[in-house]
Amino acid sequence: MAKILGGVMAAAITPFDRRAQPHHARYISHCKSLLENGCDGINVLGTTGEANSIGLADRFDLMDAVASSGLPMDRMMVGTGAPAVEDAIRLTKHAQACGFAGALVLPPFYYKGVSDDGIFAFLARLIERADPRRVKIYLYNFPAMTGLWYSVPLIERLVAEFPGIVAGIKDSANDRDFQRELLKRIPKFAVFPGTEGYIADAKRDGCAGCISASVNVTHREAQAAWSATDSDSAEKQARVAHLRTTIQSQPLIPAIKAIKSRIEQNDKWERLLPPLVPLTIEQRGQLFSALGDWIAQPAAV
Repeated sequence: MAKILGGVMAAAITPFDRRAQPHHARYISHCKSLLENGCDGINVLGTTGEANSIGLADRFDLMDAVASSGLPMDRMMVGTGAPAVEDAIRLTKHAQACGFAGALVLPPFYYKGVSDDGIFAFLARLIERADPRRVKIYLYNFPAMTGLWYSVPLIERLVAEFPGIVAGIKDSANDRDFQRELLKRIPKFAVFPGTEGYIADAKRDGCAGCISASVNVTHREAQAAWSATDSDSAEKQARVAHLRTTIQSQPLIPAIKAIKSRIEQNDKWERLLPPLVPLTIEQRGQLFSALGDWIAQPAAV
């Protein structure tokens, strides 16, 4: 049976080579470092990993590379969302074949204003065709990107129809009322905010952890807040919340890659796929100035 994922999870950035293809060795090294330095799990090929700018063949290849790398697959989730249900089915089947513990599925994000019935039909076809016996399905709620929302009644319907398969949600809307309603109405449903900014409070609410872009670089601070006792959780949460707010003051994915490039002293980390572009010199200067001494500290590695 697939493990239920939890704790501090990084939505891993994807390094690219000169041909604009994922650089497997650099990616595996990054994931190993994250797991050794505060992360409980990794989300491969999510929004932060630029998955929807990467072609299917390269997504399959990166999944294969992760599966053959020696990384602990019971701590690995992978994005398998696509606007075409057949592509989502193929990706989810491949995730299961590779041994990923979870498949993170966006709603069908091209058409806007579709009904809960339409989203349910998409997920039902994916689950019936992919037959996920060894991989859990996690819903990916990101209305700012998709224009769609996994509503509470829709999620209740999916969990009832596919018990033991639809296991949780990443809520990148970071709507705490929505998260609390899910925790209240669906027992044992794993709720992950898309930020570490209120991770200690989320843990007290009953959330399973977080799946966050900025955890690529704030993993130690995020784990400290997640693991904190009640007496020091407020201070540690404030610390990581400040870092998150500072990082997202610039375009988030380019900012994370700029920080990673600075830490590694390797500008190859700043490669992005269109339409994303690296930070300007001015934006980099503003970001590093705002981060102050933290950017130079070993804890940022």
